[in-house]
Amino acid sequence: MATIKDVAREAGVSVATVSRVLNLSPKASQASIASVQQAMNKLGYRPNAAARALVNQSSNTIGVLVNDVSDPFFGVMVKAVDAVAHKNGKHILICNGYHNAKEERQSIELLINNRCDALIIHSKALEDEELIAYAKEVPSMVLINRRIEKIANRCISLNNYKGAYLATEHLIRQGHKKIAYISSNHQIEDAAQRLLGYRDALKNHGVELPESYVEYGEPSGEGGELAMTKLLIKSLDITAVVGYNDFMAAGAIAVLDENDISSPEQVSVIGFDDVLIARYIHPRLTTIRYPIQMMAERATQLALALAREETIPDENLVYSPTLVQRNSVRPL
Repeated sequence: MATIKDVAREAGVSVATVSRVLNLSPKASQASIASVQQAMNKLGYRPNAAARALVNQSSNTIGVLVNDVSDPFFGVMVKAVDAVAHKNGKHILICNGYHNAKEERQSIELLINNRCDALIIHSKALEDEELIAYAKEVPSMVLINRRIEKIANRCISLNNYKGAYLATEHLIRQGHKKIAYISSNHQIEDAAQRLLGYRDALKNHGVELPESYVEYGEPSGEGGELAMTKLLIKSLDITAVVGYNDFMAAGAIAVLDENDISSPEQVSVIGFDDVLIARYIHPRLTTIRYPIQMMAERATQLALALAREETIPDENLVYSPTLVQRNSVRPL
């Protein structure tokens, strides 16, 4: 692979002159620009992006940390970040954290070492203090789907509690009282907040149910199938189910169908997130809309504004979920 010294030798100029051309210095003459570009083309030379970022203090990239990019929810998030990045002449560098502290830490370190202009971080495993330290190191870092009070002006989050409360309350208003909940088994704040929202909605409407009405699983279709299977094994009197997310809700519907229990005729099901699958499974899924696209766009705009050292106005960065009614819920 050709080096900058090879280019200088081929062009008949100094390494410093090649460097000036590469960094678009006004001191570079038209003759030297032409000879250096010709030499680069002949040798197939590609400038070292990391070195240029070090010199220019900009890599024209936005670093993005997600749980798992193969999850459609995070696919929507990444696409929204990329759309804003593209409008601003930036590219994105994506890392997976898998809700694992070591993986998240290594990913953030990688993004910082690559001198990304801004960071959009979806972290669930790292402690608040560690993320605060990273935020101090990188002034253009923004957290998404998490709120830390000390850096709240750089946190884009959702009221997960309200979303689960809305879902449960909707079922109660349809006459349901025997409402089960299938929860994520991941030890993250989203899971805890949504479970609390479900429990408080029951409590505030005078509905008392034993703990056996709650089951846990991976936040996936398979996890929803397993959790719903466990609920059926208990022979509980269930007329409705709240799912931690749309995939768990879809898994629950599949298990109900396999056991000749029709939904929503016998058991109503409601999800959370409103990802694409919610519109195309049968029955079409009533769910809680998580405005992740809007949130990701706002997070990226905020991160880029911070990178430009602009003054950021005080505003509410906590988004509210909304109910989307389709066909998987019926009055009791």
